Amino acid sequence: MANRDKLVRFLLARGAGDAAEDLAHDVWLKVAGRADGPIGNPLAYLYRAADTLMIDRYRARRQAEARDQAWSDRHAQEQPAADRSVAARQEAGEVAALLTTLGSRREAVFRRVRIDGAAQREVAAELGVSLSTVESDLRIASRALADLKERLR
Repeated sequence: MANRDKLVRFLLARGAGDAAEDLAHDVWLKVAGRADGPIGNPLAYLYRAADTLMIDRYRARRQAEARDQAWSDRHAQEQPAADRSVAARQEAGEVAALLTTLGSRREAVFRRVRIDGAAQREVAAELGVSLSTVESDLRIASRALADLKERLR
């Protein structure tokens, strides 16, 4: 925690942008969960862990973009069948209804973080709740959506 500001500045300099706070939090979780002995050079370890985490996120984002591009290229020429279009609209309606049943705060948290791409800290500040409340709301919404997905399959 003593090096948090240095770590956030390092992440900003490496191009993390708005995700710098979230990345610093992820690094802290990773370091806090270590069970082995003391670290010889803690600041260097934090920088390396943050750098590795940024590389992992960059690769994951690049792979997701490539996957999305491949999918859109494959399906760009296809016209969806009428029944698939109706089924997709019905599923979207069920998802919207499910989010509404979770309560307005959880729905707002899920939409801001997962759909709008806002940082969790930003959403917590907007709604006047703690970061752990935002994380808890996301967990509950994600679990409910996973259950809905299983029921729909």
